[in-house]
Amino acid sequence: LKPHVEHDANSGPRWMKPIKYAGDKFNAGFDWLSDKYGALTARLVRAGMIMLVIYAGLILMTGWRLTATPAGFIPQQDQGFLIGVVQLPPGASLERTDAVVRKASAIIMDTPGVQNVAAFAGLDGASFSSSSNGGVFFVKLDDWSKRGKDMSADAMAGQVMGRLGGIEEANIFFLAPPPVEGMGNAGGFKMMVQDRSGAGYQALEQAANGLVGAAAQSPQTTVGVFSQFNTGSPRLSAEIDRDKALLMGVQPGDIYDALGTYLGSTYVNDFNLLGRTFRVTAQAEADARDDPADIAAIKVRSASGGMVPLGSLATINDETGPIRVVRYNMFPAAEVQGGAPPGVASGDALATMEELAAKNLPQGFSYEWTELAFQEKAAGNAGVLVFGLAVVFVFLVLAAQYEAFTLPLAVILIVPMCILAAILGVNLRGQDNNILTQIGLIVLVALAAKNAILIVEFAKQSEEEHGVDRFEAAVRAAKTRLRPILMTSFAFILGVLPLAIASGPGAEMRQALGTAVFFGMIGVTIFGLIFTPVFYVLCRGLAAKLPKAQRKEKDYPTTGGGTPHTPIDSIDRIPRSASRSRYFPSGTFEEKGIRG
Repeated sequence: LKPHVEHDANSGPRWMKPIKYAGDKFNAGFDWLSDKYGALTARLVRAGMIMLVIYAGLILMTGWRLTATPAGFIPQQDQGFLIGVVQLPPGASLERTDAVVRKASAIIMDTPGVQNVAAFAGLDGASFSSSSNGGVFFVKLDDWSKRGKDMSADAMAGQVMGRLGGIEEANIFFLAPPPVEGMGNAGGFKMMVQDRSGAGYQALEQAANGLVGAAAQSPQTTVGVFSQFNTGSPRLSAEIDRDKALLMGVQPGDIYDALGTYLGSTYVNDFNLLGRTFRVTAQAEADARDDPADIAAIKVRSASGGMVPLGSLATINDETGPIRVVRYNMFPAAEVQGGAPPGVASGDALATMEELAAKNLPQGFSYEWTELAFQEKAAGNAGVLVFGLAVVFVFLVLAAQYEAFTLPLAVILIVPMCILAAILGVNLRGQDNNILTQIGLIVLVALAAKNAILIVEFAKQSEEEHGVDRFEAAVRAAKTRLRPILMTSFAFILGVLPLAIASGPGAEMRQALGTAVFFGMIGVTIFGLIFTPVFYVLCRGLAAKLPKAQRKEKDYPTTGGGTPHTPIDSIDRIPRSASRSRYFPSGTFEEKGIRG
């Protein structure tokens, strides 16, 4: 920047005088601050070992806060709607479910903050599969501008559940929508409890319910853990006597086809009539398949052409079992869903469920994560790896620019301080270390290096061009570059402030990114101004102590006259501004074998 030039306060229009006066006072105050900062820097660069000890302590503090901060993945968001699940007792008819769904819909519509409700009976809300005793609501909330902080999605879910508490016919609860569209049916986590020993569905139900009960005893890290897997749904079992069927000329496959066609349906073909295409589907009439005795009346054609009633080939029994059979990675499985309470990271909830599964699942049972929880576990420490690669990349670029490794080290050593400041900001706001926070840390790598480069580059120029020692060069650079560093840093800090205090749709993700960058940039500015001059002095001192690489003298080839070539090193040391005639008399080039 150009040096500030004082202007006459009496010159110019009168309305400019207050502005000029304020500007002069600001410049005077900033000059005083620069002098104080320069004096402080002069002391700090002389206490390099003490500053290194302090820096080591800050590094340890950074590691402590990183390990103590809960790990998350993607923040749960207020997307403006809720997913409600209705669960009646097993075997409840669709008519009963529909009546409960209509009653609950009317109550939800009377709740302040609810815009409309879309309800479906006969659909399991947790798994989105057909179920006569299940229902689902999609509750559209009012616009964010009409809802205050006390009417967030979580608050509205609690309010609606309180109003629905009077419905005793069904169990009704609400799920948050998934933070990533298409990644599951609801937010939170989903664990698949697997029966890997063939113990049966009753044992699988007991294992899943036992895990849910254990999770209920850990309300600090898990909330709303449930499993809708049950084996209490009434059903009919047909035990076919295969030997008798074969003796009567009936193939078992024909029996299964008949059951599927009469009780279910079978596509036959299509035909065209009056310019339209009609589909032909074979199925028994409704009144011919509404009683268990109707199954025994189904007839199957034998090999001789006769019709054999199914009642003479199979035994029909009443039993209970799961309404839906789930397999996950080839094993019978039951879903266990839940989430983390407010203020608790999803990583802590997953760790708690893993610990409970290890303690409570019987032998022969295991678990696997699915949907968003699977992605979170698969990501693991990828953020740390990417951050490390970003630091290495910046270091290599600076090493290529400075043609040395010591000066880039003075720049890159300030990067860990941005992690400390960002994590402290995350802790102050009660957030977790999620993927948005890690993206913010990667952004801070470049910002931290940018501020440090301003000081290191100017100090290097002062030392080489003005002949000052490294201590004086560091002080000059820090004092001179204070204004541009503060100017650019505060411009960026104020620019990301709206992200840190965002509200409305998607505010949770913007707050996570903005908080890390906002506090990280503040820390980078403060720590960079303090430590960068010290690092420059230490790295320049280290470079002076390291042995310089020297090229070994070799026997250079000679021309035909036997005169050896002049070593290239001697030419490189000739100033570019000097003329060749000063160093090489006329004709010397050809005699010494030097071309051009």
